[in-house]
Amino acid sequence: MKTRPTKWIAACSVVSAALGACAADQGRNPSGDALRVVGESFGQQWTGIAVSRSGRKFVCSPNWHDGHYWSVAELKPDGSVVPYPDQYWNRFDARLGVAPADQFVCVQSVYVDSADRLWVLDPASPRLAGVLPGGAKLLQFDLGTDTLVRRYEFDEQIAPRESYLNDIRVDARRSFAYITDSGLGAIVALDLSAGQARRFLANDPRTKAEDIVPIIEGRELRFASGPSKGKVPQIHADGIALSRDGDWLYWQALTARTLYRAPTEVFRDPTSNDARAASMVQKVGPSVMTDGMEIDAGGTVYFTALEKGAIIARRPDGSMLSVGNDPRIIWPDSFAWGRGGELFFTTAQINRTPWFSPWGTMPTTPYLVFQLQPPP
Repeated sequence: MKTRPTKWIAACSVVSAALGACAADQGRNPSGDALRVVGESFGQQWTGIAVSRSGRKFVCSPNWHDGHYWSVAELKPDGSVVPYPDQYWNRFDARLGVAPADQFVCVQSVYVDSADRLWVLDPASPRLAGVLPGGAKLLQFDLGTDTLVRRYEFDEQIAPRESYLNDIRVDARRSFAYITDSGLGAIVALDLSAGQARRFLANDPRTKAEDIVPIIEGRELRFASGPSKGKVPQIHADGIALSRDGDWLYWQALTARTLYRAPTEVFRDPTSNDARAASMVQKVGPSVMTDGMEIDAGGTVYFTALEKGAIIARRPDGSMLSVGNDPRIIWPDSFAWGRGGELFFTTAQINRTPWFSPWGTMPTTPYLVFQLQPPP
């Protein structure tokens, strides 16, 4: 795929202008120098972003639509994109007989932990049509050698057919990972040392979508075709954040506006059961409809605010403020912290895809990676 640096300004199309994403808007950034584009893709949809200790940037593209041709890639400083770790991992085709465990099937998230390890979360549900047997997995890559270090495979108990493992946070000190399931609604806790995963809160309303009708870019978010035409999508536990000390896990359903948290101890304790986990969940309070979340050392939670086309910060006292606004922020998806304390995030434009677009077409404007410097 050929990508171009942010000098696409002069090439804004009439269609892009009609959608409110004309490159001329580059000069009307309400956030000023705090927000800038650092990568873009014409045609290949980006959802996840991860940044290493040395500043290497990785993006992922789920296998949802026609034209998908790689799952994980490294975004180079010159704007080019190179499949990671190589072409083989990115060329899954069920017709070729390769085991789904041995290649990327439908990668949703990438994450770099505090130990500078790259994690790739593959729910293995191409086109959201159901998990391929043996395909759901979490992969750890060594960024020094760019090789696979460890593979964690999830069976049907952890990743049922209708599940969609969505986002991940890793506590490197305690060797635990936490994963949301947006397909059915649950939290998966994985003991990385033992290789054992457990599924929590699968029957709890606090991991489920709420009864809301989202409005994005002035349109209600409803399926545009198929058996669910006209219905609002029910997207469950999605965004996730881990406090800096690793003691609290925050999450929220995507089609919802309420933030929850629970002490991670309840997920790590091998004697915990689902009832105990449910008793430990706390309602933090109202938030915004969000796809991705992060949290800073002071306890401020950042949301990719889908309905607002912005980045919203929720302070520990519950007050919320916008810290990133730009007309090109269309369905901001996932966050990653940079080495200098900046936040990176992608724009997936999911509301403009054939699932929800009345025109049945993919977006004509580029998918972007933004860098945001949060206020002090």
